[in-house]
Amino acid sequence: MNKTVKRIVVILIILILLPAAFLTINEFVSLNQNEEVIGRIYSNQLDAILYSVNQYSEDVVSSWASRIDLFLDEIPKLKANETSAVTDSFYSQMPSLFAVFVADSINDKFIELPGWSQDGNLFSVDYKQFNSQIKNLLIKNEGLVKRLFTYKQAGYRKLEPVEADTAEGGSVLLFIEETPQGTKRITGMVIDPKEFTYRILSPKLQEVAQQEFLISVFNTAEIFQFNSSRDFKVREVQQSKALWIFPNYRIGISLLGQTIEDLVQQRALTNILLIGLLTIVLILGVWIVYRNIRKEVEIAQIKSDFVSNVSHELRTPLSLISMFSETLEMDRVKTDEKKKEYYSIISQEANRLGKIVNSILNFSKMEAGKRQYNFVDSYLNDVAENVYRSYKFHLEQKGFTFKILKDETIPIIKIDEEAVSEAIVNLVDNAVKYSDNEKSITIRTGMENNYAFVEVEDKGIGIPDKDQKKVYEKFFRVSGGNIHNVKGSGLGLSIVKHIVDAHKGKIELNSEVNKGSKFRLMLPLSKS
Repeated sequence: MNKTVKRIVVILIILILLPAAFLTINEFVSLNQNEEVIGRIYSNQLDAILYSVNQYSEDVVSSWASRIDLFLDEIPKLKANETSAVTDSFYSQMPSLFAVFVADSINDKFIELPGWSQDGNLFSVDYKQFNSQIKNLLIKNEGLVKRLFTYKQAGYRKLEPVEADTAEGGSVLLFIEETPQGTKRITGMVIDPKEFTYRILSPKLQEVAQQEFLISVFNTAEIFQFNSSRDFKVREVQQSKALWIFPNYRIGISLLGQTIEDLVQQRALTNILLIGLLTIVLILGVWIVYRNIRKEVEIAQIKSDFVSNVSHELRTPLSLISMFSETLEMDRVKTDEKKKEYYSIISQEANRLGKIVNSILNFSKMEAGKRQYNFVDSYLNDVAENVYRSYKFHLEQKGFTFKILKDETIPIIKIDEEAVSEAIVNLVDNAVKYSDNEKSITIRTGMENNYAFVEVEDKGIGIPDKDQKKVYEKFFRVSGGNIHNVKGSGLGLSIVKHIVDAHKGKIELNSEVNKGSKFRLMLPLSKS
């Protein structure tokens, strides 16, 4: 049986656990790959959002550049008294634009600020100082300016931001403007990044972010941050890109609530839990299948042993009956005393054979649920006494000390006398079979906790603790020691348990190996 069970375990591992393990490992690998893909996809989506904000800001300043071209073309045509009004109107339409300047070349000593008087101040900086700052800026970015001229000659007007130290933090954007006469000149616009963010980018940030994202424009050097939620709290962003038109500023984005890392980790944790649960279910399923198969294998083995034992039990009395009957039939026994002995043996073996057959028939009825019980008012002492008398002579002949101790105060109770008698007989038979050295059996009656009881105690080989709960199972026989030499059907205690359950009673077992066993059948007292 052990080899069969081991073989089944190996097959189950191969058929179920190995595929399950492969699935689990594969799922973990796929999970990591999927999370990487999700991370990349989401990162690309965030990049696309940031790109749209950048593109919008570039479109705005590009439109401003076109309006600056028109403004510069219009200024020379104005009368002196008209310049101030047109200039005010021009700048009022672009509140974050602080100044526009033009220069014919990088090395031109004259920097023109259209619409502004040379005697006035700009950003709290006087005209000459600002003029000098712009000139130094153009010289510093000579290579960039040349590229802008190249782009313009190719028919493409490009705006380029440059790092500048002008006008209290204003940022400078350079591009090449072409006059109506066809000449090209350097043009620049000075923009306040913070004002541009508040007035121009803020509506766009809110439109893009909606209720899903938080988009921020920030300058870490100045500890400045403006958020799409229209606050200035310094928040941690998940992903950021440089703001194209302002070199010292960046735009960042993050999820409201959970970040993508949080969502990915949550999904990963969920998947891991599901995989773990699936693995546990599979292992539990394998264990249940293994346990059931092992039980079936054990039952098959027990049934095989049962058939073998019953065959032996039947064969022995049949052989004795046949042998002694044949001896008597052939008139080989000469003395009456010997004949009487042979008749006695035949009678005993016939009774023994009848008990075996009755045991099997009763068990069959119980299994089919067809056994009927006849409950009548009875004295438990009388039932125990009848069993004692039936066995007394027989057991004393075998060298047993057999006695009965009765509690005479036990009242009448409702029992099936025949069934209870059968249960006591089965216990006595077991005591006889398993009493090896000290042959002593006691039947005892009494009362305890609203129960009347009858118990059978022996001084036999005892029952190990691990087997005491199994002895009532059908076909079960304790293994080990000299027990395998004892023949029996393995049905006796199962029948006893069924009888006691039918009486709504219970069985108590006290047993120690090599010291003996005591079975107590507890039957409920009748309600008055």
